[in-house]
Amino acid sequence: MKVAVFRPADERIERASELLASLGVEPVADPMLAVESTGTTPRTDAEYTILTSKTGVEIVADAGWEPEGKVCAIGTATADALRMAGYRVDHVPEEFSSTGLVAHLADEVPGMRVEVARSDHGSAVLTDGLAENGAYVHETILYELVRPQQAGHSAELAADGDLAAALFTSSLTIEHFLEAAADRGLREAAVAGLEDGVVGAIGEPTRATAAAAGIGVDIVPTEATFDALARAGVDLLDGTAANGPET
Repeated sequence: MKVAVFRPADERIERASELLASLGVEPVADPMLAVESTGTTPRTDAEYTILTSKTGVEIVADAGWEPEGKVCAIGTATADALRMAGYRVDHVPEEFSSTGLVAHLADEVPGMRVEVARSDHGSAVLTDGLAENGAYVHETILYELVRPQQAGHSAELAADGDLAAALFTSSLTIEHFLEAAADRGLREAAVAGLEDGVVGAIGEPTRATAAAAGIGVDIVPTEATFDALARAGVDLLDGTAANGPET
């Protein structure tokens, strides 16, 4: 059973592919995101600085960024990357999302300078939510996320009915998947092919993006990590296979 994974073409897609193989499926590594650094770094004088990804952490660490205030991570993967880079992590919300982080910081940020350092595709939910709670918000775009030219093999497999599952890890991976399919003249066929398999989304925003594009989502894990997404997706896929899918 072929399962598509769309992580960036670095150790993340390697680990994701290894995990899927260990779960007994054939990984289809089709990176839908490539990172292009902007060469900028966050301000250092904010009372709170928020990092939203491992990629962002790597960029600020390589630049020698040294914050004066508290450092916040939107999830455990980002927090782990911060600690490995030598930073202290002061806040991680229980809910790994922009909404969760806003709720977590709501009582602390009124009147505070809050720096949000992330990609060019960050949700306004985070910045608007902090501002609505009285923070003075500044956003630094650390990197841009673009679609690799070679991306799209998974769309071809979906269109051919040869993809058992697709595991989307962000709204942008869905958008880039559909763009890659459209470039090949396969958008409708690829979406139809996904309907015959298992579609996983890492969280509610990703599920909503899929739904808006006409893609039904079968599984959203309770924990917003690729590990949880992969295991939940393969479990559902195994259950579907055990019940005898149509051929």
